[in-house]
Amino acid sequence: MQTATEWIRENSRALTARKPDEPLDDLRPLAPLVRDARIVALGAATRQTRELSVTAHRIVRLLVEEEGFRSVVLEGDDPGRLGLAAYVATGAGDPAAMLAEARAFWRTAEIHDLVRWMRSHNERHPDDPVRLAEPPAAQASALAEAERALADGAAWWQRHTGDKVVYWGGMAHTAIGNPRTVSVSPSAPPQTHQNMGGYLRERMGTGFRSIGLTVAHGSIGQALPAPHPDFVDSTLSAAAGNRRAYLLDLALPRPEPVRRVLDAPTRTRLIGPSYDPRHDDSHHMSGTSLTTWFDAVVHTEEVTPQGPLPQGPTLAA
Repeated sequence: MQTATEWIRENSRALTARKPDEPLDDLRPLAPLVRDARIVALGAATRQTRELSVTAHRIVRLLVEEEGFRSVVLEGDDPGRLGLAAYVATGAGDPAAMLAEARAFWRTAEIHDLVRWMRSHNERHPDDPVRLAEPPAAQASALAEAERALADGAAWWQRHTGDKVVYWGGMAHTAIGNPRTVSVSPSAPPQTHQNMGGYLRERMGTGFRSIGLTVAHGSIGQALPAPHPDFVDSTLSAAAGNRRAYLLDLALPRPEPVRRVLDAPTRTRLIGPSYDPRHDDSHHMSGTSLTTWFDAVVHTEEVTPQGPLPQGPTLAA
C-alpha cells in the first residue's frame, strides 16, 4: 500500500533553479494548473527567505512571459505611495530608494530584483506592459475585516483592468480558508475567520487559484527547525528525498491511503514577524486540509535569509 510520502515523491516535479533569471523549464508543469485563472495567489509560509522569494519571482515570470498575466499585486505596502508603480511603468526614479521607504516585507534585495525585472520586461515590450497593481486601500479595524478588504481590492483591480493577476503575499491570506485558523504566538489566542483566499474562491470559483510555498528548515535570520511531526510540512519534507524543492499538483487523483493524509484536517507552519523558534509549533495555520487550502504546493527543504537592498542608485533595469 502506497504511503502519502511515497505518492508525493512519485507525483511531484523537482525544481532545480536557484536564481530568478534561470530558465523556466522546471516550473512549466505549473502552467496548465493556473493558466485559466483570473487571479493566481502565491502564499509563502514565511516572507523572510531568499528561496521562497526566488520561487515566487520565477512563478511571476512564468505567468507574465508565457501565460499572459499582466498585473502583480505585492502584498504589504502601497506601490503608488512609494513611486514603484510609476517606476515599473516609466522607469522614473530609483527603486532601491523607494523600497528603502517601504514596510519591512519589501525592503529586500529580492523585491528589488522583481520590480527591476518588471521594468526590464516593459522596456522589451512597451506595447504589452506588466504593472504593479494599485487596488483601493484596505480600510479595516480587525483582521477578519482586513481579509475581506484584501479580497475586495484584488477582485476590484482584476475587474477594473481586465488583467490576469498574480498576487504574492502571505499564506495566511492566500490559502482557501472557509474559515481557517491562524496561531502566530504562544501568548496570543488563535483567530478563526474566512480569509482573502476563501472569499475569492467563493466569488470566482476556479477563476481563483492558490499556490502554497512551504518550507522545512533553515534560517530566517534565526534558526528555523524542522517542522513538528504533526504538521503536514513534515510529510512534505519526508517526500523531498535529495531534492532541494519540488512542485506538487494537489488536483491529481489520490488513492485512499493518501487521501486520508492530504485531505485530512492538519496544521502547516506560518512564520511571521513575531516568530520564536523556541515555540515553533505555536506558529501555524489550521482548520482544514492541504488540498483544501491549495491547488498546488511548491515545497522547499532549506532556506536562507533574504538579502539587503543594494546601496547607491539602481536606475537601469
